[in-house]
Amino acid sequence: MNINIDKISQFLKIEKLKNNKQVIAFLVCLLIATTLWFLNALGKDYSTSILYPVKYMNPPKSQFLSNEPPSKLELKVDAHGFTLLRYKLSLSFSPIVLNLNNITQNVESEKGKYYIPTSGLLRRVSSQISNEITVRGILPDILVIELDSLKSKNIPIKPDINLGFKSQFNLKNPINLSPDRVKITGPSNIIDTIQFVSTKTLEFADLDHTVERFVDIVHPDKTSINPEKTTLKVEVEKFTEKEVKIPVHIINKPQRVKIKLFPSEVKVNCIVGLSRFDNITPEDFRAFVDYNDITEDTKNLKVTVEQKTSLAQLQRHNPEVVEFLIETN
Repeated sequence: MNINIDKISQFLKIEKLKNNKQVIAFLVCLLIATTLWFLNALGKDYSTSILYPVKYMNPPKSQFLSNEPPSKLELKVDAHGFTLLRYKLSLSFSPIVLNLNNITQNVESEKGKYYIPTSGLLRRVSSQISNEITVRGILPDILVIELDSLKSKNIPIKPDINLGFKSQFNLKNPINLSPDRVKITGPSNIIDTIQFVSTKTLEFADLDHTVERFVDIVHPDKTSINPEKTTLKVEVEKFTEKEVKIPVHIINKPQRVKIKLFPSEVKVNCIVGLSRFDNITPEDFRAFVDYNDITEDTKNLKVTVEQKTSLAQLQRHNPEVVEFLIETN
């Protein structure tokens, strides 16, 4: 028996097409039925919950919100199905605004804490959302609102600066800030712990000239400052080395003892700005040895040099030790 393969294949394609049409017809009918059921369901009223953002505004004068109450409220609502669907599909809502001055006005506080029943906020909340939705309840049942008093005080500003200078250059004067103080305002428990604020960190490298610029002032969270910027001035000048001779004194020497030092003077080398070179004198330094360092085996005494001025930078002194001779009567 000869079987015509082409006829069989054609027959199977026709049968498959018939079956596909039946499947498509079934799916279309199912889709129509589902749509009709869905539209019918949306036409009914429902009770459900909606999470709604909330914003807390306008605390009483000289107070601020010091805790973090819920950022969203769970609203128990009744509404038409279409209305609920529209809200459910919304990507964002305009937040409900709660006026802190109003909602705490007739509530007794416990050390700054106000416990607000949300049942008393139904009217406020309802007035800020669609009139197509009826608000039946709000969760949480209680809002804890904590208010703290604001406090202000004036404090100094400290520069936070890393300085690098070119060879033979350095500060001409201490770093200057104008203004050098700010008024800081915030919670009393924070303000009481703050003694100063700092500038934003700045770095300068290879300085060989004076720099002046505005810089931001850093302050703790939950505080405000006035002003928020200060003018920073870094005065730079060329430095050179200067040498002066100063006498060596003896400290802790008994009055009856006579002692001679060899040598009795030391040379002091310091770094000083060119503008102040002539102002540095031997009186700006003090050299001394300590009589209490003398023992039977002591042959010389260490010389200590102190600097009395901020206009120069002490580098070294020579000699670092001196010999001594105690005179006897």
